[in-house]
Amino acid sequence: MTDLPIALDAMGGDHMPEAAVAGALEAAAKGCAVVLVGDETRLRAALAKHGGELPVVHAGDVIGMQEHATDVRRRPDASVVVATRLVKEGQAAACVSMGHSGATMAAALLLLGRLKGVERPAILANIPNAKGGHTALIDAGANADCRPVFLAQFALMGDAYARAIYGLAEPSVGLVSIGEEPEKGNELTREAHDLLAATPGIHFRGNVEGRDLLAGTTDVVVTDGFTGNVMLKLAEGEARVLFAMMRDALRSDLRSRLGGLLAKPALKRLAARLDPAEVGAEPLLGVAGHAFIGHGSSDARAVASAMRSARRLVDAELAERIAETIRASAVGAA
Repeated sequence: MTDLPIALDAMGGDHMPEAAVAGALEAAAKGCAVVLVGDETRLRAALAKHGGELPVVHAGDVIGMQEHATDVRRRPDASVVVATRLVKEGQAAACVSMGHSGATMAAALLLLGRLKGVERPAILANIPNAKGGHTALIDAGANADCRPVFLAQFALMGDAYARAIYGLAEPSVGLVSIGEEPEKGNELTREAHDLLAATPGIHFRGNVEGRDLLAGTTDVVVTDGFTGNVMLKLAEGEARVLFAMMRDALRSDLRSRLGGLLAKPALKRLAARLDPAEVGAEPLLGVAGHAFIGHGSSDARAVASAMRSARRLVDAELAERIAETIRASAVGAA
């Protein structure tokens, strides 16, 4: 456990810096140390508006959503780069950005580097499932093209995460395919299936299908970043559409409106559990440090949740656990 603050890129995202400041103050009030990174003049003004005080590190540049992720190499004063550099220099325990996800990944790779033995870092997404918990989906978007060894390492990283954060003694792992049989799927999934079955240290349950993600069939679901990102966006979009349809149905006539009033408390609890803002940001696993990527549309509540999520993973020493898991498995080692 460390007392170092979480470095927040307070400029990246659609509603920054106001949402960043409000969310950071909320997290700080609950004991999470935060340092804001961004335009100091704007951040001080926002802090004064909210009547709060937090440490600020100035960054005079911002990488916009429409700009290239590779810009991190030539823009050392960009807020996401400065926030990541604080982690590299041992001045922060983790960096969090709600801005350009590609730039966040690029900054983490450039400044923090990969953990020894890790072929490719991956994004892990926490997906609410029908069992009342979460399913760890990995990779959720970092690697569109993968080799079987990448998927085996994703499984190991997901396993380490589920043990540390979900508190599971032996997490189950599934590989996304188009059928449960080992011979189903494309060349990548068929080869990855054989490799996962032979990977020590994980409880591999075989192939799973798209519906298993939300059903909670396995604790960890492994796939390439292209497929994983599509699954993640589909799950988030479907939840919003279903709630909109439900809202319209409950407003359709008097009887439905009366039923809606009775169901409202339960529906609010369910909506909160399915809301991505409850997690706030997802970790980039496999880098030599802690980096987190949030939604560009994040509000203050999502920022506060992201700070708490980051602190929890830092306190669990997740990066160190993953490094040990990869070392012990020797999967991908030359």
